[in-house]
Amino acid sequence: MIKEDLKVHTVPQEVMERIISEGPYDLIVGIPSYNNADTIRYVVETADKGLKKYFPEMKTCIINSDGGSNDGTRDEFLKSEAQSDLYTFVYEGISGKGTAMRSIFEIAYAVDAKAVVFLDSDLRSVEPFWIERLLKPILEGKTSYITPYYIRHKYDGTITNSICYPLTSVLYGQKVRQPIGGDFGVGKEMIEIYVKKPVEIWESDISKFGIDIWMTTTAINESNFPVYQASLGAKIHDVKDPGKQLGNMFREVVGTLFTLMDVYKDSWLNIKGIVEAPIFGDILDIKPEPIKVDVENLLRKCQNGIIENRENIKKIFSPELADKLFKVAEKDGRVDEDIWISVIFELSYKYKEYKTEVIETLVPIYFGKTGDFVLKTIDMDTKEAENEINKLLDKFFERKDELRKIWMR
Repeated sequence: MIKEDLKVHTVPQEVMERIISEGPYDLIVGIPSYNNADTIRYVVETADKGLKKYFPEMKTCIINSDGGSNDGTRDEFLKSEAQSDLYTFVYEGISGKGTAMRSIFEIAYAVDAKAVVFLDSDLRSVEPFWIERLLKPILEGKTSYITPYYIRHKYDGTITNSICYPLTSVLYGQKVRQPIGGDFGVGKEMIEIYVKKPVEIWESDISKFGIDIWMTTTAINESNFPVYQASLGAKIHDVKDPGKQLGNMFREVVGTLFTLMDVYKDSWLNIKGIVEAPIFGDILDIKPEPIKVDVENLLRKCQNGIIENRENIKKIFSPELADKLFKVAEKDGRVDEDIWISVIFELSYKYKEYKTEVIETLVPIYFGKTGDFVLKTIDMDTKEAENEINKLLDKFFERKDELRKIWMR
């Protein structure tokens, strides 16, 4: 029987009724997918090994919430050799990762699960121990939300490195390295909070790629526990060249990040310190797979984008910062850290007024910032490049008073 306080928006009724009748379940692994036939079986079978090795006494299921794949993803999912119960369905509602994850939250709430682990369906590096590290601190009552802590190639996760990691950490006072990592552990407290959010929130950009940053920011601000990080080693998945494939993701992630700054303004305006979110598990010394980036394309897109958005830049930015951006376009397309931080601070405040223009303007500037980072770190190893990313966070923190002044005027 479906709980009276649960409105099911995304799970087909017959699927929900079947899972409830075969439950209840203690632990759920949720795998959103869209055309991931080549990788999903490996993810399922590895997750199942982790569940049975580390939590053998608990009743478990693995759920595939699919976006209507046409490559046989759901068939491959069901071919998986697993001891856990397997369920797959096409979710209902707005097409996107967030809607897929929402459906799994609705099921978890309906069956009174102790916790859910979300895994990306394109993972090639997932190991059974990931399940333990994404669940154990929750089951021990230490947290209700766990983000991944990966060793990634210096050019993987450029949206995280340039904006989500430094800005989220500085705003809310918890240093969370992968706030949009894709693989999460979520406890009962946060499952209920997410499920009960108004439908208009779920139908915003969080229905797509905005989901991860929304989940992390909501947990930092609304949970009674600190956010934890799970040391998972390397993340190997289907990586994307930031100049060619990350446009839509950037728009949805950053739009959600800026929207949440307004939602939690009273909180972050008063946070003056920063602490590292606890890391569960030893940090592994692993060398990630190399990634090729077309840096000339990035810088060219930055230059062209600034020129194309000239009127928007003049309208939105302060005259001083607009002039600096026009000089970037005239010169080489490289956006240094000082200009980048100024851009983020000014646009975060203007987003509410100029949503479309802000994102259209920010995308090419992000390309210029990414190109600058690639050129600056081209001869650095992973640890040296990581130090540069943390220096950027420190600069964000040093200038937080500027952000306060912008938002309080």
